[in-house]
Amino acid sequence: MKLLSFEYQGRASWGAVVGEHVADLGRAYPQYPTLQAYIAAGRTLQAGADAASVPADIPLASIRFLPVIPQPEKIVCAIRNYHDHHREVVAAGLDRELSAHPPIFLRVWRSQVAHGQPILRPHCSDSLDWEGELAVIIGKPGRNIPEAQAHEHIAGYSIYNDASIREWQFHAKAICAGKNFESTGAFGPWMVTTDEIAHDRPLKLVTRLSGELMQSTTTDDMIFSVAQQIAYASTIFTLVPGDVIVTGTPGGVGWSKKPPRFMVPGDVVEVEIEGIGTLRNTVEQAPQ
Repeated sequence: MKLLSFEYQGRASWGAVVGEHVADLGRAYPQYPTLQAYIAAGRTLQAGADAASVPADIPLASIRFLPVIPQPEKIVCAIRNYHDHHREVVAAGLDRELSAHPPIFLRVWRSQVAHGQPILRPHCSDSLDWEGELAVIIGKPGRNIPEAQAHEHIAGYSIYNDASIREWQFHAKAICAGKNFESTGAFGPWMVTTDEIAHDRPLKLVTRLSGELMQSTTTDDMIFSVAQQIAYASTIFTLVPGDVIVTGTPGGVGWSKKPPRFMVPGDVVEVEIEGIGTLRNTVEQAPQ
């Protein structure tokens, strides 16, 4: 099933995509006020049956998408986690070596923006870059999760555009500043439950900027697998339902191009992942 968070007629809810309509599960199951609460209850694999009992009477075209998990406790993001991206970073002049452990940082939920909503370029920078990525939503809590059991803790998969403000990212060795500007991390349009995508299946990922192909790879080019990232992160902190693991971007980012190319107001950026769908956002200048 495809599960999503949305607004309809001024009311926030969540539900299941059924063809070109949405079944409002938030209205039908008020004991689960958010998709995160539904995930925490362990019901994602029952979503098909739950959706079948609810009228799919909201046109998909009439909703306002919200980030799949609007306020996750943690958004754990991987750095340079594709071999081709690592190579392009080194070729562009950064002195970087392959890490023995997954390099990660945290995003805050206020930096997120939904499918169909604009990514905002801040006034302090013109180096807004794209990073198409696979997102993993945690379904079962855990600490010190073994790699072999990591897939048991996944509720579903989605798409992330971990857009970066490059010169702020390079203010210090810790890149957090350039990764947390408001309305830059696009997340959506929905999550696909694990019964639809096998945990070891390579997925095709492409990113297009205003129709031009920028990134194209499969997820088996990751340096650290999804299971390794979950195991590593859960050693640091308890992963809880609704946490998001953003698994790194492949080669083809704008910063590494010669000359560099960045997103500008008026651009349309799309990240498409096989088996999930397409995350689409326009780019606008942030208001003063």
